[in-house]
Amino acid sequence: MKRLFIGFMMFTFLFMFTISTGVQAEEKTKTNVQNVELADEARSAILIERDTGTVLYEKNAHEKLPPASMTKIMTMLLIMEAIDKGELTLKEKVRTSEYAASMGGSQIFLEPGEEMTVDELLKGIAIGSGNDASVAMAERIAGSEASFVAMMNNKAKELGLKNTSFKNATGLPAEGHYSSAYDMAIMAKELLKYDQITKYTGKYEDYLRENTDKKFWLVNTNRLVKFYPGVDGVKTGFTHEAKYCLTATAKKDNMRVIAVVFGAPTPKERNAQITKMLDYAFSQYKTHPIYERNLVISKAKVSKGKWNEVDIVTSEPISILTKKGTSIKDIEKVIKVKENIKAPIKKGDQLGTLVLKQNGKVVLESPLVAKENVAAASWWDLFKRTFGWFVKS
Repeated sequence: MKRLFIGFMMFTFLFMFTISTGVQAEEKTKTNVQNVELADEARSAILIERDTGTVLYEKNAHEKLPPASMTKIMTMLLIMEAIDKGELTLKEKVRTSEYAASMGGSQIFLEPGEEMTVDELLKGIAIGSGNDASVAMAERIAGSEASFVAMMNNKAKELGLKNTSFKNATGLPAEGHYSSAYDMAIMAKELLKYDQITKYTGKYEDYLRENTDKKFWLVNTNRLVKFYPGVDGVKTGFTHEAKYCLTATAKKDNMRVIAVVFGAPTPKERNAQITKMLDYAFSQYKTHPIYERNLVISKAKVSKGKWNEVDIVTSEPISILTKKGTSIKDIEKVIKVKENIKAPIKKGDQLGTLVLKQNGKVVLESPLVAKENVAAASWWDLFKRTFGWFVKS
C-alpha cells in the first residue's frame, strides 16, 4: 500500500454548544441497546445514523434474506453515480426494449420502443417501483441487464457488503438473489450522498405521460413519505417469500437516519416497526454537523498531469453523533493525503482521508476524493513545463 503522509499539521478546534459537559462523542460502533426492542415483528432490522454510519439498533442485521424491490436502491445508486460522472443526464431520452417492457410485477407499463427521459424513469422506479423502468435504465447504462447486475455486485464489493448477491436489477424472485438489513442500510447511506435522489423518493404522488391520453398516476409505495414528518425515502419491497420490507430514511434537526425492516407480516406492521425505530433515534440522539459533502478540504500534488494539483473534497457529509443532552469539544482534525499521486485521476478517486479524534481516540474516518478529473499530460505539456522550468532557473 502507498504510504500516507500528513498533509496538514494536526490542529484542534473547539465546537461550542449550549450544554458543555465534555462527554465523549459516540464512536462509530453499535450503541448499547440491549434493553430496547424496536422490531419484534420483523425478521431482521437495523437503524443507523446516516453521516457517521453508527448503528443504533439491530436485529439479525447480517442474515441473508430476499430484498424484493429494495434491490432498486442499488439500481438507483448506479443511476445517480452515472449522472454525477456526467455519463447520463436527466433530460436524456431512453428507448424501451422489448425485454424491458416484458417485465412482470410492479411496472409503469412501458411499451416496446417507447421513450422516456431519465427523469421520468427515475420517478417510475423511486415512486412506482417499476420493474420495466429499472431494466430500461440498466440497459441504457450497461448495455444489458446482465452487465448491469455485474456492476451492482461490483459496487456491493466496493462498499464492503458481505451478505449481498444480485441476480437482477428489479428484485423479482431469483435463486441466489439476497441481501441483509445491514447491507441495505449501507447502500441507502451511499445513495443518500446524492441529495437530488430524495426529490424522487420523497414524493408521494406524481404523473407520467401527463400530456397524453395515457396519463399514468404514480403513488409512492412508501406511505410513510406522507404520514411521518421528515421521511423522504427510500424503497419498499414485497414478494411472498420476502414478505413486507422497507428501507426508510428521515431527517429532523440536521440528523438523518436510515431504518431497515425485512420480513414483516403486513404493511401495517412494517410501517409500525420503522416508526418505532425513527422515534427512538430522534428522541435519543443528536447529530453535530461539521462539513458538507463536496467541501474543499485541501489540495493534492499530481505528477505527470495536465495540472500539477487537484482539490480534494469531502465524499460525504461529516458529522459527529452524541446522545441528546451532551456536547462535543476539543475535536482534533487530521488530514492524510496520499503521496506519489500520478495522473490520470478521475473525479471521485480517493486521494486521502479525514480523521477526527477526541481525547486521542478516533471518532470518525472519511475518504477525501478528487473534485475533478485530471488528465495525463501529453509529451508536449511535459516538454513545455520542463523548458519553462529551465528558463525560469
